[in-house]
Amino acid sequence: MPTGLKATSSPIQIGAQIVQAAPNVFTSESIELSLNALDNEVFVVTQVNLDLSAPDSVAALSTEVEASLSTTQRTTVGSIADSNVLATSRQEIICNAAMTPDGGIAFSREDPTFTALSEDYIGIIATSNAFLSLVGVNNGNPKACSVRIYGYRATANASVYAALVQSEVLSA
Repeated sequence: MPTGLKATSSPIQIGAQIVQAAPNVFTSESIELSLNALDNEVFVVTQVNLDLSAPDSVAALSTEVEASLSTTQRTTVGSIADSNVLATSRQEIICNAAMTPDGGIAFSREDPTFTALSEDYIGIIATSNAFLSLVGVNNGNPKACSVRIYGYRATANASVYAALVQSEVLSA
């Protein structure tokens, strides 16, 4: 258990889904966590699973679908190098001009899916929302992403809570 936190729930799973309104358009959606700010309540994330639609196979074009879960609203998907991004996932089909649609090479990546054994958590969400972001490249159809967030509710002492909220807000 992280210093300054006290678990107030058993493990919880939260699920959500996002669907693009149109192909290749950045889309973001808020996931309500219903945290109680008066009690300095936070959500400790221990695991994240992002399940993406497959990219379209298009002759002579590389295609991609990418998503992230973040602690603040974003204007791009971002990467795990961004302090407010907890997890990312990407599926792509790499295709050069000479390849046919069935000749592309598919790649998948998800970082991180769960906390390392030596760590207590992936991240801590101190405000009431998490954000799921999705974008596609060169796809002919809208794409979707489902997320399952694993974790637990905890209360933080006043100084830890203030630091977590400030850090989260400043990372936007």
